[in-house]
Amino acid sequence: MKKIITLLVLVFTAWLSQAQTATLKAGDAAPDFKLKNVDNKEVSFASFPKAKGFIVVFTCNTCPYAVAYEQRIIDLDKKFRPQGYPVIAINPNDPEASKADAFNKMQDLAKDKSYPFPYLFDAGQVVTDQYGAKHTPHIFIVSKTPKGNVIEYVGAIDNDPEGTKAEKTKYAEDVIAALQSNKKPIITQTKEIGCTVKRKAKA
Repeated sequence: MKKIITLLVLVFTAWLSQAQTATLKAGDAAPDFKLKNVDNKEVSFASFPKAKGFIVVFTCNTCPYAVAYEQRIIDLDKKFRPQGYPVIAINPNDPEASKADAFNKMQDLAKDKSYPFPYLFDAGQVVTDQYGAKHTPHIFIVSKTPKGNVIEYVGAIDNDPEGTKAEKTKYAEDVIAALQSNKKPIITQTKEIGCTVKRKAKA
């Protein structure tokens, strides 16, 4: 009987973990957060009172795909922040599992690359799990609505992770263009391409 109870507990724990990390999708409420930025100040959606929405990007220092998209993420912020859609970058990696993603390393990178957007540390991966971010980069485009912040798109920034295509489908830009025209995006989900989120080994 004791073994059966232990087995049931393990099964339930595994199920709960899976449920907590299910990726949010278009139409879902976007969880708010208050996380430490590389300037040591806390940032949340409320930090941008005039924003129409947000480009939430789970990214990191170390993943080759995140590095390849770094300039494109900077360009998204420079283009769309003045239009009401600022980038908010969140590092989902546990620093014990990926030492080069520690907070001080995030500060160094943000300073070196002159990030124009906040780069937030998700201690305990709480927000990562709320959104169900699985890879770096993993993007969630959010709009402000009368009912609160709502996710409009989840997935990749574009269809060119290697950065080699002369012509590419710019998913993020197309989504924001639709929202600015008061239309629902045609594409609301794509497969994100990147490194898996690094998690601390369980004892």
